[in-house]
Amino acid sequence: MTLIFPVLLPIFSLILVGYLYAKYRHVNMETANRMNMEIFIPALLIDALSKQNFSILDYQNLAIAGVFVVLVSGILAWLFAKAFKLSVPMFVPAMMFNNSGNMGLPLAVLAFGEHALSAAVILFLCENLFHFTLGTYIINGRISWWNLLKMPVNIATIIGLSISFTAWQIPELIHTPITMLSQIVIPLMLVSLGVRMTQVDLSSWKIGLVGALVCPIVSIIPAFIILIFIPLEPIQRAQLLLFATLPPAVLNFMFAEKYQKSPVEVASIVVVGNALSVFTLSLMLLYLGRAQ
Repeated sequence: MTLIFPVLLPIFSLILVGYLYAKYRHVNMETANRMNMEIFIPALLIDALSKQNFSILDYQNLAIAGVFVVLVSGILAWLFAKAFKLSVPMFVPAMMFNNSGNMGLPLAVLAFGEHALSAAVILFLCENLFHFTLGTYIINGRISWWNLLKMPVNIATIIGLSISFTAWQIPELIHTPITMLSQIVIPLMLVSLGVRMTQVDLSSWKIGLVGALVCPIVSIIPAFIILIFIPLEPIQRAQLLLFATLPPAVLNFMFAEKYQKSPVEVASIVVVGNALSVFTLSLMLLYLGRAQ
């Protein structure tokens, strides 16, 4: 319990700050969210991927395991949706694509320190890549590869990996402002999540509760399975299990709203899932604390 409280309290405190502020003030987060996606997160990726002690080859097994968790969770969610006659575009993406940005990155730092951020970033990249490709296809029936290539997040990933492969050291004059921009990401993500929670309709709370319970189950099962076949070093193993426990991503609601695929139901899944994740994440952190 000594690990759980200091890890989860700061995260949910910032979410609560965003929620309460938006309850009493008219808040338009569109510009802030756009800046996060187009400036601050790309800066974080370049900063994390270009560190001198970072080598992408050290994380190849983690990336494979992360992809396995995302894809198998989708298969299990699809089987569940078919069995209980739920809409696949509404239910499956929310089960596959979790909050690896808003919650995954701060969890990594608070639970295991700055040195765990690189592993969390790798899992975030895996989840993000499939969300904007396979996730878009499940919801909309097609993928815009050109729009995908133009995304600042993906451009920053290419830049960061190129720097990592070439072992080039960014001049301090350039690296310092990049680092400063990257430090905005985590608090802004959490406050933004709290604001978003005030803007959704919870009339479909039943499907929200179902999603909140199913989401960690369909991800944790493949995570433990893949760890049998791909043993990871302790910090990467812990990050994979935390990744599998994360609640549905807010981006699921944004996609559902954009393509008009049951946005009310998806919003309920996201909000209830994130609210109840305090319990699932506590259990996983307790397990990881005892396993160390």
